[in-house]
Amino acid sequence: MIKIYHNPRCGKSRDGLKIVEASGLDFEIIKYLENIPTKQELKDIISYLNISPESLVRKNEKIWKEKFKDTTMTDNEIVEAMVTYPKLIERPIVIKDKKGVIGRPPENINEFLAS
Repeated sequence: MIKIYHNPRCGKSRDGLKIVEASGLDFEIIKYLENIPTKQELKDIISYLNISPESLVRKNEKIWKEKFKDTTMTDNEIVEAMVTYPKLIERPIVIKDKKGVIGRPPENINEFLAS
């Protein structure tokens, strides 16, 4: 089953959800600001995306700029920051069969679901 980590207030995330809905595949919506991923879930997501933790951070978020921007952080510390401040997590994220994609731009989801 497909999982989409979704923020309904985000236009790109809503666009991504429309793509997943149009695919006709079974999916689960995870509103990650309400159901915050655990540290291990976030590490798994990062592994499925095959990226570094820092690549999953929304660096234009006010929280990042105020608290973390010019600091040196380990991968573990970055994951902890995203768990503490889930707004830092890039969105939308689509996971299928232990692989994933960040839906920025949302068209990335089309390519991912077609593969």
